[in-house]
Amino acid sequence: MMNLKSVLPVLAMLGAVFMGACQKDNDPSPNPDPNVAPSVVSSDPSNNGTGVARNSVVNFVFSESMDPSTISESTFILKQGVTAVPGAVSYSGKTATFAPSSILAVSTAYSATITTGAKDLSGNPLAANVVKSFTTGGSSASLAVVNLGAAGNYVILAKSAITNIATSAVTGDLGLSPAATSYATGFALTNATGYATSSQVVGKIFAADMVSPTPINLTTAVNNMLTAYTDAAGRPTPDFLALGTGNIGGKTLAPGLYKWTNTVTIPSNITISGGADDVWIFQIAGNLTVSNAVNITLAGGAQAKNIFWQVAGTVALGTTSHFEGIILSNTGITFKTGASMNGRALAQTAVILDKNAITESN
Repeated sequence: MMNLKSVLPVLAMLGAVFMGACQKDNDPSPNPDPNVAPSVVSSDPSNNGTGVARNSVVNFVFSESMDPSTISESTFILKQGVTAVPGAVSYSGKTATFAPSSILAVSTAYSATITTGAKDLSGNPLAANVVKSFTTGGSSASLAVVNLGAAGNYVILAKSAITNIATSAVTGDLGLSPAATSYATGFALTNATGYATSSQVVGKIFAADMVSPTPINLTTAVNNMLTAYTDAAGRPTPDFLALGTGNIGGKTLAPGLYKWTNTVTIPSNITISGGADDVWIFQIAGNLTVSNAVNITLAGGAQAKNIFWQVAGTVALGTTSHFEGIILSNTGITFKTGASMNGRALAQTAVILDKNAITESN
């Protein structure tokens, strides 16, 4: 019979060999061969990609970790034709990133190059320059405004309720349908034939239960609101995709089509800058939230009537904030205490006011 003491060392040695083999097999990041040149395994945008957002950065992912000192503006170059695009290069993990200094041009071809000056940690260079091309989206033609139809006759239009915590100051007509007059609250209404008035409204208040032709006019307006929402949501090839990953505070927004697949927040002042005929469409798949005391400012002749905020979720404008543009909300719009707006609030559920100043854009 074998002595147990003589067996134990053998078992320990076999266990160490087995565990070492397992660790080697399961090692997610084995040391690269110091004699093998690194390579680029992927790029974003993808090679020959089209419709690329104009606010995109360019990424190259390497097969192994690189020497960061060799990843720079001299080895990572973005060009439009033969002209180099100004920008900043950074490196993290295995990814090199080129961030253009300004937004890319509309519907334009670009080429991104990583040269053989890029080396791995063993000093091995890329075997050859790597060049990837892509074309931006957008259109050189002016972005068309969203046609509001009869919905454009109202500064506030809602389907289920317009609730006002007095005292607000509204300039323009209000429309409510299919809800009845009783769902327009807080205005101290004075009834007239086919409409009502209020000392808080420079305009008229219309609801679905008023005499003809008010009901049919409101039905048309609500249908036009739904059509306008669908139009704004369906515009293709955005110029700007996921700008700020949804946080656009502090930014200056150029004309164009913007798209987010999540919620958008505005925690600090923003500027919408462009000419009097320029158009902005913001496609927001989540909510839109403006923080307290935050202002949207127009510059360069930009007009609120040409700015469209299509929001699939809720809209909340913070206390004493100021908003510019036309809101097309799939749900509701809430103006918190003292918030003001130059534009229109068009909601497929309710609009809630609280001591607000709302002025229609013309």
